[in-house]
Amino acid sequence: MSEHPELTIDLPSDREITLTRSFDAPRELVYAAHTKAEHLKHWWGRGNPLDVEIDFREGGHYRCVEHASDGNDYAFRGEYREIVVPERIVQTFEFEGMPGHVAVETLVFTEQDGRTILTSTTRFDTTAERDGMVDSGMAQGAAESYAALDRYLTTLR
Repeated sequence: MSEHPELTIDLPSDREITLTRSFDAPRELVYAAHTKAEHLKHWWGRGNPLDVEIDFREGGHYRCVEHASDGNDYAFRGEYREIVVPERIVQTFEFEGMPGHVAVETLVFTEQDGRTILTSTTRFDTTAERDGMVDSGMAQGAAESYAALDRYLTTLR
């Protein structure tokens, strides 16, 4: 079996969470998997069925609705603030179940020896919001989504 590096989680400041994960795929492919609805629906919601709407451009919006195995739907939305293909995406992130709590995510895609290192830094308005996200099981959900992405990327090569 191939190696699947684990997700690394850091708290670089009192309002930020950084997730880092390596994928055995070229940067352009990992980037595309984050920017196209036909790719996102295969992995973003931990591999659960997902409805995805994307207008991938600066000022454009996205919305994802995960149809979870617990029978509930979980909706997330945001706006694209900065796009540098295939290196960087800055976007807002809001869980519709907690409206008004908008975080800013910066995704950085770095290729090294044919692998892509994805670093996602999310900045919250307050320490309490960051801690609430940490306590929500976000790390487990992110790890499951990235594992689903890893599996999906093998089908694209």
